[in-house]
Amino acid sequence: MKTFTPKPADLSHEWYVIDATDVVLGRLASQTANLLRGKNKPSFAPYADQGNNVIIINADKIALSGKKLAKNLYQHSGFPGGLRADSYAELLKKDPARIIRTAVKGMLPKNRLAKVQLNRLYIYTGSEHPHAGQQPTVFEIKQISQQAK
Repeated sequence: MKTFTPKPADLSHEWYVIDATDVVLGRLASQTANLLRGKNKPSFAPYADQGNNVIIINADKIALSGKKLAKNLYQHSGFPGGLRADSYAELLKKDPARIIRTAVKGMLPKNRLAKVQLNRLYIYTGSEHPHAGQQPTVFEIKQISQQAK
């Protein structure tokens, strides 16, 4: 039996849409990272870019577990004094896409391929998105937050 190596002609990038209403941030990020890497495909190879395009809608309705609303999300510009701290409660109102993008980025491998895969992530705060022409498949995350029940 020979080892299967995916060729560029074998690679396909499907489109998935995920509704983030009442889904815990960590669960949403891990499922999204798996879709972006292409781990749901039987021909998965960690070195090949066969990931999917993922659309997340209703990003402003995610559930944060524990005491995350009181914690800060840190970002550094690389310049002296460039540390920026924003609380999760503030970001949930102002820019919920940054919360999700940071969580997904942390679950992707730290290599050159991660940037390419993260560029295939589209996050929208409302329930509408402009990617209807790609006919995305609905990806259901069945387990929602315990606080939402």
